[in-house]
Amino acid sequence: MSHVQLWRHRAPQESLYLWLFLWLMVPSVVGQQPNVPPLRIIAIFAHPDDGEAKMGGAAAMWAASGHHVKFVSLTNGDAGHHEMGGGPLASRRRMEAQEAARRLGIEAYTVLDYPDAQLVPTLEARHDVIREIRAWQADIVIGLRNNDYHPDHRNAGQLVMDAAYLVVVPNVVTDVPPLAQNPVFLYMQDGFQRPYPFQHDIVVDVTAHLDQKVDALDAHASQFYEWLPWVDGNLQDIPASAQARRAYLDERWRSRTLSASQRAALERLYGSDTAQAVVHAESFEIAEYGRRPSQQLINQLLGR
Repeated sequence: MSHVQLWRHRAPQESLYLWLFLWLMVPSVVGQQPNVPPLRIIAIFAHPDDGEAKMGGAAAMWAASGHHVKFVSLTNGDAGHHEMGGGPLASRRRMEAQEAARRLGIEAYTVLDYPDAQLVPTLEARHDVIREIRAWQADIVIGLRNNDYHPDHRNAGQLVMDAAYLVVVPNVVTDVPPLAQNPVFLYMQDGFQRPYPFQHDIVVDVTAHLDQKVDALDAHASQFYEWLPWVDGNLQDIPASAQARRAYLDERWRSRTLSASQRAALERLYGSDTAQAVVHAESFEIAEYGRRPSQQLINQLLGR
């Protein structure tokens, strides 16, 4: 008897059970939610390593859930070192960024060629940001707030928010088709208090992905084992071996605790019982310049 004949001779009840079994066994694409397309997320910041430090855990979690994640550094990082600079440093930092992307599991990491410590919100830079957002067909755009100690950070944040709305205007940057709707725009977390403190609108539990985040930071050896320790005056504390360095970096990031406002937001989003188990989290503020996120989209970002 053929497979078709066998199927036709099954009892109706058996057929129903088989269909139910198959339906339960087929996994959904993202977050165990059937018929929900994966999100297209782009994070745009000033320097290679900004995204990893600010939201590396969330990026790893989203990528593992099937979402399409891209990082874009607007500058090439060619000034961020005390012993090297220019083209050789830019090349090194591009290679570090690609290795970090591999460790996070994200799909793409683009490093543009604006000089480090010289980023300004020009029309040319704004158009490049618009192109990146459109080319990625972004549902969500994540940038920096424009109140920060570093002018590149402030200006990167300004450039991203200046692109909001314009990404849907056909007569702006005509070489890339406009988006059908304005994406959701989010800010990465910071600790600056003026003109107002950061708002923990969306808080993502990254406890299970902290190892990946630290692995991505570890890929930026020029920054976390050389430049930043030199700036902080503790270069002498950096271990010599790669294994000891990774352990040193891991200890520093695991020692970071959640703020009271972040913990309160976790309880609001996850419920008190689930929130109590969260050890590490990354927060995002909803920017007013984009469209408002639906509850379904927020749930996707939370990994539900």
